[in-house]
Amino acid sequence: MKHSLSIQLPAFIATRGVINTMIRMVYPFLPIFGRGLGVDLRLLSLGITIRSASGIIGPILASIGDTRGRKTGMLFGVGLFTVGAGIVALWPGYPTFVISLVFGGMANFVFTPSMQAFLGDRVPYARRGLVLGLTELGWSLSFIIGVPLVGLLIARGGWSAPFPWLAGLGILAMLGLAVLLPHDRPTSTSQTNIWQNLRTVLSYWPALAGILVCICMSASNELVNLTFGTWLESTFKVKIAALAVASAVIGVSELSGEVLVTGLIDWLGKRRAVIIGLALNGLVFLALPLIGRTLIGALVGLFFIYLTFEFAVVSNITLMTEVMPQTRATLMSIVIASTAIGRAGGALIVPLLFGVGSLAGTQTNLVPVVLAGAFLNLLAALSLQAVKIAPSGEEIPSPT
Repeated sequence: MKHSLSIQLPAFIATRGVINTMIRMVYPFLPIFGRGLGVDLRLLSLGITIRSASGIIGPILASIGDTRGRKTGMLFGVGLFTVGAGIVALWPGYPTFVISLVFGGMANFVFTPSMQAFLGDRVPYARRGLVLGLTELGWSLSFIIGVPLVGLLIARGGWSAPFPWLAGLGILAMLGLAVLLPHDRPTSTSQTNIWQNLRTVLSYWPALAGILVCICMSASNELVNLTFGTWLESTFKVKIAALAVASAVIGVSELSGEVLVTGLIDWLGKRRAVIIGLALNGLVFLALPLIGRTLIGALVGLFFIYLTFEFAVVSNITLMTEVMPQTRATLMSIVIASTAIGRAGGALIVPLLFGVGSLAGTQTNLVPVVLAGAFLNLLAALSLQAVKIAPSGEEIPSPT
């Protein structure tokens, strides 16, 4: 049975929302998970780093979208998510929590590039920013709807309460996608093409430059992800409900960024939109220690950091879908993996940055974090200059 994009897009948005809820709920409730598991910030950061580092093998798994078809890739990704949530639901504890982090991250590494390749195959580049921007709503809605609901579940049933619900939603997503998605032909015909595709992507400089852009952008954003919950709790003495509200504010800011980019990216041009997003994000980073001296100011600063980041990242995703059309799923899987590598780097350095800043007092403990974030945005903007899209119909030569 064939279904139009008008039906498939809402399914993609909902599925991404569910997957991203498990990925993102860790950040605002980091202190709560730590207390429930009986571990400190360093062990939690280690778990998040392991999740991000698992993105290194993400492209190998995500190449299923090229070698076995986009539908198979998406179903496999949701399957990984469901297993990860189910493990904690059955055996709650720190080891299974880390396993769920890894499986949830891997699910995103596999599902998202297969979905983006599916849309890239069907939507012309001139209109692709609109469609991909809509799918990014699943990212912001996970913070607007998913994370606050997680907060309610945790408040009522403890830190492990969300996982059975997430596993159930994963099963529903698999059933829905199995019905809605057509059986498609793989773009590569043999398993060996996984390695050939990877080699082709990693030997093409415009693709590598785009990957570096993603690493820098995600590392910058991870600095905020890992500090805002602890920062708000320690500086303003907020509790679980307030952290959930802060998460919703961030989700609204990301939704605003996605709405803006959906309406403007195809008009502005993809590359120009990325530059605008990076520049504004860097400026807000630098302003955060000044405007974040009150809770309202802190929330306003976080709002604009996530809005401008989302504007830049969605623009960059759309740009990257046309850099290597013949190996689109493979490239996009490496793009997703590169964001994980960037986040792993951010997770490793943030305890040091946040600790150094704390020596100067609570009002200035974000200074090292924001300086590092602004610097990473500058590196991303410089790397962007080497990214170029493939002319229509042109094939990227394989390495010899």
